[in-house]
Amino acid sequence: MATAARLPVTPEEYLGTSYKPDCDFVDGELQERNVGEGQHALFQMAVILWFGKHMEQWRLYPLPEMRIEVSSSRFRVADICVVQGPPPMGVLDQPPLIVIEILSPEDRVHRYKERIEDYRRMGISNIWVIDPLTSDGFDCSTGNWNQTEVFRVNGAEIYMPVRELIVKQEAN
Repeated sequence: MATAARLPVTPEEYLGTSYKPDCDFVDGELQERNVGEGQHALFQMAVILWFGKHMEQWRLYPLPEMRIEVSSSRFRVADICVVQGPPPMGVLDQPPLIVIEILSPEDRVHRYKERIEDYRRMGISNIWVIDPLTSDGFDCSTGNWNQTEVFRVNGAEIYMPVRELIVKQEAN
């Protein structure tokens, strides 16, 4: 059986379309994202709650599933981005303070390297990755995967301890 050729999509078409689940746009192609399941969702919730309880103190907003224009031909949907100041009304076209990605079991490091490089080229200085299966945190801000127990924003009091994000599931 033949498969249909994928036609290129313009940035305008991408931005004018709602995808369920949302996807990345990379050089005219739509790229599916692994949105994860139980542990992924629990860690996403825990990160949002962590920053939510510090919103006023640190003057920031944690935003899930935000489209970020990393270049004119690339849009990434971050699991969570953290912005200072008022949250954007549309696509984020300025570097957020922090981008946080939560790995799904299907994720591959080589695809994440490209994603992290997109974030770095945009000028995002805090790029954090969490593996919910191992509860490991990786600071990828330099392009390397530096394991850490506490994420920190350089020059600020903003931090996030990975182990405190572990969400205990009740056994049924």
